[in-house]
Amino acid sequence: MKKLLAALAATVLSLSAAFAQSLPPPNIAAKSWLLLDATSGQVLASQEPTMRIEPASLTKIMTAYLAFSAIKEKRLDANQMVNVSVRAWKVDASSSKMFIDPATPVKVEDLLYGLIVQSGNDAAVALAEAVAGTEEAFVTLMNREAERMGLKSTRFSNPHGLPSPDTYSTAQDLSILAARLITDHPEHYKIYSTKDYTYNKIKQANRNRLLWLDPSVDGMKTGHTAAAGYCLITSAKRPNGGSDRRLISVVLGTVSDSTRTSESQKLLNWGFQNFDTVKLYAKDQAVDTPDVWKGTQNKIKIGFKQDVYVTVPKGVAEKMKPVLERKDPLVAPISDNTKVGMLKMMVDGKPLTELPVVALEQVNQASIIGRAWDSVRLWMK
Repeated sequence: MKKLLAALAATVLSLSAAFAQSLPPPNIAAKSWLLLDATSGQVLASQEPTMRIEPASLTKIMTAYLAFSAIKEKRLDANQMVNVSVRAWKVDASSSKMFIDPATPVKVEDLLYGLIVQSGNDAAVALAEAVAGTEEAFVTLMNREAERMGLKSTRFSNPHGLPSPDTYSTAQDLSILAARLITDHPEHYKIYSTKDYTYNKIKQANRNRLLWLDPSVDGMKTGHTAAAGYCLITSAKRPNGGSDRRLISVVLGTVSDSTRTSESQKLLNWGFQNFDTVKLYAKDQAVDTPDVWKGTQNKIKIGFKQDVYVTVPKGVAEKMKPVLERKDPLVAPISDNTKVGMLKMMVDGKPLTELPVVALEQVNQASIIGRAWDSVRLWMK
């Protein structure tokens, strides 16, 4: 299923350039940036999205993802106490810390808040050791997960993002990672909206200033080093017709904290104000019921195995017209989820996007007599 979703997302990302160019994006003062509609999986605009960058503390999104996965799989418990290693305690003293101590065991839940809200590098190491035993083993898991997600231009060498030539990523890969965390771990994602957290009697504020400035923003993560500049991944959810729509902005390499905040806000507002996200088809909704030959039934339901959304400039949605292109004749046996055609969404005679259509059910092969009869019918057709 995840391979199918990835294929569909890649298709939707190929929205006709003609429509995208009709709405020029704002000027964003960053080295690299990208705006993703997480509801449709569609990139609305970007600049240098595949530029290799130092992710700094944005690395901690992958650390959190693996910790959440360990809790989900019951390899880790949010309420369990873990010992703090000297290695975690001694992590770069000049960097962000939650101030854990080897003399005091700490709850996993506190480490998660320390990682996400306080951006603690010590929390990152402690969580890595709790999940995988050692920091090195955890880094192996990070890179394995990055490969599984299809993050082709991403590599990790530590769980916190402190400078290393072997830690790098891109705006494109980071947008995918952020979207996956929100989708796969919604029950833990709420931590990202926490404005401050106190541990060891030390209260620290979340560095994501948009949590205070924009009520629709509910995450996600800041990052900063001298080489990376000021970076921010922001996620916001606003009403879209009868449902909600989520945008994720990735802004990398700005000159200051205030700039990464203002540029992220500018990008989010542009996306929400100029585009609509439309639900085209529901999961398992039959787009068509064409004839099947040489099968145990004469018709087959075809459509999509997931809800299908598309994001378009405002005013375009009502102009969309579907055109179905099938691989006729459809001859049994046909397995459930087999690709049987393409659905083109057209606007003013031009293709907006193309979506793979699959069989929504299995059709087995007919008897010898049934197959022979349909062979004659096909020959005469």
